[in-house]
Amino acid sequence: MKTIAFAVAAIFAVVLSALAAPITTPAETPSLLHRVDWQAPEQLPPRLRNHCAYDVESGRPYCSDHCGFNYQVYACSPHSFGCCRVGFGYCDWTGLLRCHP
Repeated sequence: MKTIAFAVAAIFAVVLSALAAPITTPAETPSLLHRVDWQAPEQLPPRLRNHCAYDVESGRPYCSDHCGFNYQVYACSPHSFGCCRVGFGYCDWTGLLRCHP
């Protein structure tokens, strides 16, 4: 009987602690990280802002800068930039461009 009472008390404690936590939206929380999986044309250096269009699936703008159809140019650092398929490129923690398959 004591085991059941302890289990019920533990469940109530978990539920009440979850309800007491403040709910915040991503817009309210300060972020030290910036989105690196997608770069808007304004984030690119001026020399890479060529052949810009909108992605049909997400509706977000991107630039291809002579990369070809369905490719997006990414600029992670002055030494690491290039082309990946739209929505599949990202900058890793070291500032290098990576293309997800």
